[in-house]
Amino acid sequence: MKEVLVTIPVEEEHRRYLEAVGRGMHFTYACRQKGADQEMVAQADYILGNVRPEYLPQAQHLEFLQLDSAGANEYIKPGVLPEGVKLCNATGAYGATIAEYLVGVVFALKKKLPCYEENRRKHIWQDHGMVTNIAGSSTLVLGLGDIGDTFARKMHALGSRVTGIRRNLGEKPDYLEGVYQMKALEELLPGADLVVCTLPETAETCRLLDKQKLRLMKTSAVLVNVGRGSLIPTQDLVWALEEGVIAGAAIDVAEQEPLPEDSPLWEAPNLIITPHVAGSYHTREILDTVVEIAGENFQAFLAGRPLKNEVDFQTGYRRSIIKENIS
Repeated sequence: MKEVLVTIPVEEEHRRYLEAVGRGMHFTYACRQKGADQEMVAQADYILGNVRPEYLPQAQHLEFLQLDSAGANEYIKPGVLPEGVKLCNATGAYGATIAEYLVGVVFALKKKLPCYEENRRKHIWQDHGMVTNIAGSSTLVLGLGDIGDTFARKMHALGSRVTGIRRNLGEKPDYLEGVYQMKALEELLPGADLVVCTLPETAETCRLLDKQKLRLMKTSAVLVNVGRGSLIPTQDLVWALEEGVIAGAAIDVAEQEPLPEDSPLWEAPNLIITPHVAGSYHTREILDTVVEIAGENFQAFLAGRPLKNEVDFQTGYRRSIIKENIS
């Protein structure tokens, strides 16, 4: 009997759906990544949800792995997955929720709400001066996948002029002023009032926004990162905020997670910190969509049909994105 390991935090209706897809198979349920032990992973023929990457080389029966995350960097490294395993991510499940988080922190930073929250805690009635509008501003989005594209649409609707960077150019949608590749980053940074990062972790994105790049930004600009913490070196971000190189920032990710108690980020001025909660399973819509993607892909794999969000092991991105952008 085939063994299916599920680490997605499913509810009863989700279980019925998945078990109908894998009719006649044995299902084991564990609590996300940390709940599945090495023996569970080693016995699995199919895995729905993330597991510890270090367990996977021993999963010699594994045929199919459906991640419940959009990022797949830890799983495409040589030697992690046995040869021939099909790998899919959950791109498409997080766009709406994380884009709303982005809009929220952008408004907070543009209107200096963190400063006034600090005033409230200290019982200080103080005016912090001029603020800036989103309408008429210039937004640069690094990464136009599901999350970045959804956010770009929302910012356009709010009256911002939005430019995006992605791996492949393709056709420019009406809500974007322009679409560029990463080689144009240094040229685009000086003109942006807002820089939002939704990039996955790859060799090209690691430490991408270092001190040299941050120097290129406007002193009135704000920076937001919901991609991966490795994108912005911690000390460089602290420096940029303390020296007034940029006006403010918000991060939902950090180089080291959980963020250590002695991290200088805690005391950096004009910085909003959230503990990697912009997405995950913080809305019911995310859970339902992840289960839907997993079920559809599981069914397609069993039937020998093309998979949604299949990950390219060379790039770390889903194959469908590459095809769409080239066409």
